[in-house]
Amino acid sequence: MDSDRQPVLFLSHGSPMNAIDDNSWSRAQIELGKTLERPRAIVVISAHWYTHGTFVQASDRPETIHDFGGFPRALFEKEYPAPGDPVLAQEVAALLDVDTTPEWGLDHGTWSVLCRLFPNADIPVVQISLDSTLSPRGHLEAGRKLAPLREKGVLIVASGTLTHNLRDAFSRLQSGDHTVPDWASRFDRDANRILQERDEAALLGLHATPDGRHAHPTPDHWLPLLWAFGASSGADKLTCPVEGFDMGSMSMRSFQWS
Repeated sequence: MDSDRQPVLFLSHGSPMNAIDDNSWSRAQIELGKTLERPRAIVVISAHWYTHGTFVQASDRPETIHDFGGFPRALFEKEYPAPGDPVLAQEVAALLDVDTTPEWGLDHGTWSVLCRLFPNADIPVVQISLDSTLSPRGHLEAGRKLAPLREKGVLIVASGTLTHNLRDAFSRLQSGDHTVPDWASRFDRDANRILQERDEAALLGLHATPDGRHAHPTPDHWLPLLWAFGASSGADKLTCPVEGFDMGSMSMRSFQWS
């Protein structure tokens, strides 16, 4: 593999608390970061910037956005002061044929995982929004347009959560029942198999299945995976650097194409 060529990651970020807690998920992400070659820059597609249209964040100093509530003060005090890269943002916008914007910043879907992979916050980060009007294939094809960036030393990170039914997860957390439900284990297994087989048609239809609708009542945490798959290729080796379930039904499985 060319030394400049970067992998593609889909990272299940789960609870924002993983950014400050010492647990199996945060430790796995720290270990993953140690295996990565330092990229020139990072492009992130986060579940938490869900917009009408696709936009590319282009400020030179993106703010750390604390887009959540009800968590300890320590989480709100967490900052990830990574620089932006306006030139790269323009290149990304040109590849996608969309606009840049000075609005937004780095939301917790981005900084909660990057603070574990690259804790020094010294690598430029450009974030892309998820267009709520695109079809699943539109998201996958958008990811495919980003693939050339990998040869230029740019790490592509898609941040969602492989199963993300918060009502179910919080109900299990409150009751103390951390049993993994059948629908979650099936969806986790099926998604892994489909990605290993590079079955594009099955991947595009997975969210529309009964298990898919249960795993993702809304599509925002699912769609980043389609971008990651699009940016990957059949020549990549696919591995799962993180596996397991948090809060019973929240799959933390993550994928690396390299």
